[in-house]
Amino acid sequence: MAEPRFTADSTIRDVVERSEDGRRLLLAHGYDVGNGFVDVLSQYQSLREASRGGRLRDMPALLEALNRS
Repeated sequence: MAEPRFTADSTIRDVVERSEDGRRLLLAHGYDVGNGFVDVLSQYQSLREASRGGRLRDMPALLEALNRS
């Protein structure tokens, strides 16, 4: 079985850069990256950190969707 492309330790930046649907999927799960990543620190935040901080909903479903796309 192949390793998943995205894990809880993937950064927001990884998702946006490596997935065509990344920006849309993040928004569907409550994380709005905005236009152009104004907040530099947020782009290096892991999905786990965003979930713990309440900025991201249902991380397991997001990871499943990202790894399917």
